[in-house]
Amino acid sequence: MRRLLIASIPLLFACALFDSAGAPATSVSRPPGSPTLAPEPTQPLVSTPSPSPIPDATALPDPAGFQWAPVTGGLQSPVDLQNAGDERLFIVEQRGMIRVFDEAGLRDEPFLDIRDRVFDEGNEQGLLGLAFHPSFADNGSLYVNYTTGDGDTVIARFTGGEGPAVDPATETILLTYDQPYPNHNGGGMAFGPDGMLYIGSGDGGAAGDPEERAQNLDTLLGKLLRIDVDGGDPYSIPADNPFAAGGGRPEIWAYGLRNPWRFAFDPETGDLFIADVGQNQWEEIDFLPAGSPGGANFGWDFREGFELFEGLTPPGLVDPLAGYSHSEGCSVTGGVVVRDPALPEWNGVYLYGDFCSGLMWGLVRDATNVWHNGVLFDTAFQITSFGVGHDGRVYVLDRGGGVYRLERSE
Repeated sequence: MRRLLIASIPLLFACALFDSAGAPATSVSRPPGSPTLAPEPTQPLVSTPSPSPIPDATALPDPAGFQWAPVTGGLQSPVDLQNAGDERLFIVEQRGMIRVFDEAGLRDEPFLDIRDRVFDEGNEQGLLGLAFHPSFADNGSLYVNYTTGDGDTVIARFTGGEGPAVDPATETILLTYDQPYPNHNGGGMAFGPDGMLYIGSGDGGAAGDPEERAQNLDTLLGKLLRIDVDGGDPYSIPADNPFAAGGGRPEIWAYGLRNPWRFAFDPETGDLFIADVGQNQWEEIDFLPAGSPGGANFGWDFREGFELFEGLTPPGLVDPLAGYSHSEGCSVTGGVVVRDPALPEWNGVYLYGDFCSGLMWGLVRDATNVWHNGVLFDTAFQITSFGVGHDGRVYVLDRGGGVYRLERSE
């Protein structure tokens, strides 16, 4: 029987209730990588996203009226899709290239080609993430997360993105950190509504986090990092980072994560959803409401999802918002909050999936501030990532090389 757990909790994050559902799911083995919520926010964001004139959905939409329509194909292991504020879609290929799709189709010439410095022979290594600076139209800066030939993680900036292609020689390396194993390397990147760059870092690999890196505040592994790329050379530490004054690496914003492959901010509320890939039993969605202070501990490797994994559970852990067992998949792929004006039934729904089973779920909060979780699509995709166009259209990437868009059925 399918085990679908969710924290059904009022906005004040009190008691938890669990939902379950039953349906068959396929299982494919591949390593890629309920319940209370975070504390009530105590610290405001620097900037406040603008509310939508479209009211948020208070129930999951009926998926029968919608489809994933093919957009393009022929890509090699696409793992990320971003927009830079215009009609272009920028698609990251794991081998070390960024391709452009626009009204003319998929361009042959890459936007950025750094295959000469990217190691992509492992399932979880390669060019893994992309984020455009909020002022990209003015400064032409973009940021990438990739694996070097030594197996290290590099966070780098490239400039000159105003043109049809970026010169690889413009690279400035912001961060390099060792990866002890070739798995759980993270890869997600995003600018928050506060203008800071957030970086998802896995625990460094091997089974069960044997060196306890996710709970070790002296390493960047198993963390969500937060840096200011505009305040220093090559970056500065935001003063409100939890360990800015000591006690841990100052780049750390949150910890206790196994492999946060993909995370996303709601562009209208600033809420943060983090999909953390599990070990052998549970996949989880973690949640930080807009304005939450730094320092959240999501519990790995004391807990995997909702269950004790190792040792005793210390106080103060932030519980998952939702999760599912490995009877339904094996590797969660974090999604996006749908804000597509053409699909008002989906407004405010957090859509996510599983790489192994191809299932997609939706998370939505009802009028009483209770969250609901449910399966929406059963696909044949190996889901590597979700993305959003400048117009709010939602896309999903299939490792086999395809890009698909959420649309109404014909």
